[in-house]
Amino acid sequence: MARIIEVCPVTSIARIDGIGLGNPGGIQVCGSRIRIYVISCAAALLLLPVIADAYVGPGAGFALLGSFSAVFIAFFAGAFALLLWPFRYLIRLFRRRKALKKAWINRIVVIGLDGLDPGLAEQWIDEGYLPNLGRLAKNGGFERLRTTYPSISPVAWSSFMTGVDPSRHNIYDFLDRDLKTYMPKLSSSEISPTTRTIRVGNWIIPLGKPLIRAMRKSRAFWSILGEHGISCNVLRVPLTFPPEKFAGAMLSAMCVPDLRGTQGSFSYFTTSPDEVGVTEAAPESTGGLRILVRQEDGVINASLPGPANTMSANEDSMEIPFTVNVDTDKGRGILKIAGRRYTLNEREYSPWIKLVYKPMPGVKVHGIARFYITKMSPNFGLYVTPINIDPGDPALPISWPAFYSVYLSKLIGEFATLGLAEDTWALNERVIDEGAFLQQAVDHHEEREKMFFNALEKSREGVVACVFDGTDRVQHMFYRYLDKDHPANRGKDVEVYKNTIRDMYIRCDEMVGRAIEYLGEDDCLMVVSDHGFSSFRRGVNLNTWLVQNGYMFLKEGADGTGQWLADIDWSRTKAYAMGLSGLYINRKGREAHGIVAPGEEAERLKREIIAGLSGLRDEEADTIAINEVFNATDVHSAGPYQEGGLDLIVGYNRGYRASWQGAVGQVMGSVFWDNTKSWSGDHSVDPRLVPGVIFSTHPVISEDPGIMDLAPTILTMFGVDVPAHMTGRVLDVAQEAAT
Repeated sequence: MARIIEVCPVTSIARIDGIGLGNPGGIQVCGSRIRIYVISCAAALLLLPVIADAYVGPGAGFALLGSFSAVFIAFFAGAFALLLWPFRYLIRLFRRRKALKKAWINRIVVIGLDGLDPGLAEQWIDEGYLPNLGRLAKNGGFERLRTTYPSISPVAWSSFMTGVDPSRHNIYDFLDRDLKTYMPKLSSSEISPTTRTIRVGNWIIPLGKPLIRAMRKSRAFWSILGEHGISCNVLRVPLTFPPEKFAGAMLSAMCVPDLRGTQGSFSYFTTSPDEVGVTEAAPESTGGLRILVRQEDGVINASLPGPANTMSANEDSMEIPFTVNVDTDKGRGILKIAGRRYTLNEREYSPWIKLVYKPMPGVKVHGIARFYITKMSPNFGLYVTPINIDPGDPALPISWPAFYSVYLSKLIGEFATLGLAEDTWALNERVIDEGAFLQQAVDHHEEREKMFFNALEKSREGVVACVFDGTDRVQHMFYRYLDKDHPANRGKDVEVYKNTIRDMYIRCDEMVGRAIEYLGEDDCLMVVSDHGFSSFRRGVNLNTWLVQNGYMFLKEGADGTGQWLADIDWSRTKAYAMGLSGLYINRKGREAHGIVAPGEEAERLKREIIAGLSGLRDEEADTIAINEVFNATDVHSAGPYQEGGLDLIVGYNRGYRASWQGAVGQVMGSVFWDNTKSWSGDHSVDPRLVPGVIFSTHPVISEDPGIMDLAPTILTMFGVDVPAHMTGRVLDVAQEAAT
């Protein structure tokens, strides 16, 4: 079932977890809140729609939504809903009582620790660092949790919430491809922009209601529980954007864009021309803007780029001017922006600073960002986080109900709303260092803890589920400290942050201990991770292998370095790779220039590639790089979305992953490449090597539990029948908490 909200058109630059994605073809969204624009202009605009205060992202643009009639419609719709509320309440109460007759649990608390690795958890439990998880393992249950094929977060968390595999929820990777153009697109959403606009002077006013569809299919277990009167509070579970309407509360997570409409674009202001040139020279250096500034008499004058103004005919990027008065002796600067002053100490984050962009009179777009002086001399550097959507004044829906994010912002203060809030790409490009990145991760974790414990205290029944990303992000960026021979250690510190991953595990263990104190006699706690972790030493360029083995061909004169498969001769190419997870067959009737007939020809080709890549050896490292390549039809059920998804899933050995260049569709000279980036750990490998975990107060008795099994199991614990479409099995869970 597709979820739809209003959107508007524009292009964007995005960063997907682990991949730089440049200009993917336009991912757009727009907000739903309407404000009447300048009543004094009503006479002149009597026949035109009233201007709305509505921001559009991902893909930065604006829409003019609604009219005076829309305000009245909204009013009467609200009044009608209010009249119906008593009847709806009685229906839900009846359904709840019916369901609870078969329930044996009052509340299930799910703490998601993204990427928590069972091997590391066991090691640090044995060494005494994780006492609370240790007690859960000893007195309750601790099992490895089988992950999905492929073993990446959007796939695994989609299976967690829906109880189905990718062939039924339609998420195979962070990226999908446009079957007509072979260009990348986000797998999580699809945009249909309006084509109806009206021009008033230099202003362009959309008249229709463009749509954004959540491409994750199937139903989440909390939606099913809501139908039975059992409410859920769902915080930052990946692949919940756009937020769905259900009988509960939700704050969206992964795939929430920043205010520019990207998946996370930082800004870096520097007085060094050499630092600006780094981005221009590096082909995969996306995910941020580097801006050269001058320091004159101790003052930096600059402007912070925001979203493109698609309400204007020229669609220029909107900017907010600011100054920094630099005091090198005191190691600080005075930031003046949006009419306020802030003291910025070197290597210390500012609080969240409110930013307002004004595309036209009467229209405001609200965001928040943090500022961080990276250095004072000999050159000045100022890093600005991606501009997050302001949760207290959201420019587009990021929660359900819409006021939930506003409520949380009033309760705990401003907080990160970006789906991938920890700026991994800024560290990859060495715009910030490990210390600055770690502070981000800790701060975001603490923000999430506050909202989680608020929900835990106020939601005394049903489900409280919250996913914490810090474990995943810290392992991605600090895994090299656990692997002394990692190529990314060359020329970098290997001591200062060697305990960072362990410290994040300890932080999460302490949080679990506090959560246990909130549990009642009939409550169940599950601590869950979607996958484990592994070192990422060497990258494998699948497209290079395909060219070398006659399955892919370059255009005449092309060298293969064009991103997003730009150099590929599709008239002769049989297979191609994009993203982190595997390969696609260039199939007739599916891809625009497909040449491989479906059926036996395609299956024969898959068998050839499986035989060629399985057991692929990296001769330079004298190691097996790929354990096995899986035919997607063998590891997934025959779901309705199987045809459009991955054809082959690559099970890399530990230490390997899709190379950075291969992931963005480049063909390089070698199949194998050292990974020297700070992003030194990964989990996009053979799923059998990176299971997740489940710690539980109520032991899981069934053998080989999988993350796909949790949705049907949770439904059953609440006495709700499992829908026939769910492919996960109901786990046997002890009905009494172990003591």
